[in-house]
Amino acid sequence: MNFRPRPKDEPEINLIPFIDVLLVILIFLMLTTTYSKFTELQLTLPVADAEQQRDRPREIIVAVAADGRYAVNKTAVDGKSVDAVAAALAQAANAQAAAVGRDSVLVISADATAPHQAVISVMEAARRVGLSQITFATQPSAAAR
Repeated sequence: MNFRPRPKDEPEINLIPFIDVLLVILIFLMLTTTYSKFTELQLTLPVADAEQQRDRPREIIVAVAADGRYAVNKTAVDGKSVDAVAAALAQAANAQAAAVGRDSVLVISADATAPHQAVISVMEAARRVGLSQITFATQPSAAAR
């Protein structure tokens, strides 16, 4: 029998596992937090700095007004449906193809406050007609001020 007194170990708290658990919780909270700042963004579109092209024989310009009305090559489109825009685009594309003999480029010139659906409707009409080259017109940032 061993009757010698054993040296008493002092109790200690191991902090390394505790810190590991806190870091895992912190990472979890950072990944699952939703940020409400996205709803506070105020956007003003479109503005861009780009060189203007000089030669534009193949362009079909579709203007989208703030209230959702359309104009194809400065000719107003009757109605706001995709079918009406597609018919006007087909007519303009046929006239362009007869004059130039190449695929036309569709330029969407939408008002900054135009509904997003109006622009998507023009893109859908272009898809139906077969116009695959689409670009957006913007104004220089100096003119927007």
